[in-house]
Amino acid sequence: MTEKGSVSHKDGTFFITNNELKKSGISHWLLLFVLVLIWGSSFILMKRGLDSYASSQVAAIRIMLTSLVLMPVAFMRMKRITLKEFGLITLTGITGNGIPAFLFTYAQTGIDSSTAGILNSLTPLSTMVLGLIFFKYKMKWYNAAGVFIGLAGTAGLLSMSGGKDFIFNFHYGIFILLATILYALNLNIIKRYLKNTDSLTIASFAFFAIGPFAAMYLFGFTPFIPVLISGSAALVSFGYIAILAIVGTALATVLYNMMIKRTNVVFAASVTYLMPVVSLMWGIGDGEVFEVVYLVWIFLILFGVYLVNKKHENLKKNSKN
Repeated sequence: MTEKGSVSHKDGTFFITNNELKKSGISHWLLLFVLVLIWGSSFILMKRGLDSYASSQVAAIRIMLTSLVLMPVAFMRMKRITLKEFGLITLTGITGNGIPAFLFTYAQTGIDSSTAGILNSLTPLSTMVLGLIFFKYKMKWYNAAGVFIGLAGTAGLLSMSGGKDFIFNFHYGIFILLATILYALNLNIIKRYLKNTDSLTIASFAFFAIGPFAAMYLFGFTPFIPVLISGSAALVSFGYIAILAIVGTALATVLYNMMIKRTNVVFAASVTYLMPVVSLMWGIGDGEVFEVVYLVWIFLILFGVYLVNKKHENLKKNSKN
């Protein structure tokens, strides 16, 4: 049982309760703060990488470099995981790192980095929706309202950001929305099926699985080497992507997996609540246009994710017991 007014799923994997928050401690909040700073800065690093490389190249370089950094760990821990665990970890690599990397870089060819960071705050909402669909959680009226309010805020922001028309922005923004759904799926896979596997092992084998494919695509299907040696600008962009890979992906993925396992998926997904603040500050500092009216849509998004995560009772699965 949890404290009055707050009921969580029986295995503690989804909702935040008062007891869980009290037990989380300063270390969990410190992890949250560090991840906010790292991932909130990742959007501007992607933008700088796009100065010289195509969106698919930025994603492939990021994955390949992260894989190289974590590969020694994977080799040292090769005997620690079973074939089933490796299959699940590969799935987390695809849903949590592989596909989203390409989705985000492509989206940022049409929307600002600050806007991308704001849209990423829909991850907790996506986490809730997946829980409702696949894990049979009960939704109260304010949770349902939060879903629609968050989506309304997203549509409004996409229609106005960058001074472009709605169709153009939605074409790019929809890729970030898809990425948040994949993030939500990744969260539940790790929490439910890999709770006995340590965070560093999950991260290292996830990139061990997807890294070779990224490298094959980069060297075999893109003009990576000609661009890399084309001049100093390309080297500078490569440097930004390297920072993104080592700090924003390798280190951050380990820390994030650690937080998922120590807390619950909604607490972990809450890192995206504060990321827009950091990405917005970077965007303004980089000269991106920000109009006061954007605050209305940002408020709707954040208010939506707040409502969708308000305390509520779970719907137990029907059984004969």
